[in-house]
Amino acid sequence: MARIRLDLDASTWRKSSYSNGSGGDCLEVAAGLPGLVPVRDSKRPDGPALIVHAAAWAPFVEAVKAS
Repeated sequence: MARIRLDLDASTWRKSSYSNGSGGDCLEVAAGLPGLVPVRDSKRPDGPALIVHAAAWAPFVEAVKAS
């Protein structure tokens, strides 16, 4: 598996609409990278981001919505 290095410093991150009011347990995703979806823990904005192919992200989101 290849490692991808992306500069995400200028990315606009969007927090999950399901995050709780106290700011814990939050997931954020960044837009603007065609075919890729960066995902990170909002409590660690300087931490690592998981890069997911958009083709895998869409079915994941649908499965979460269905549960």
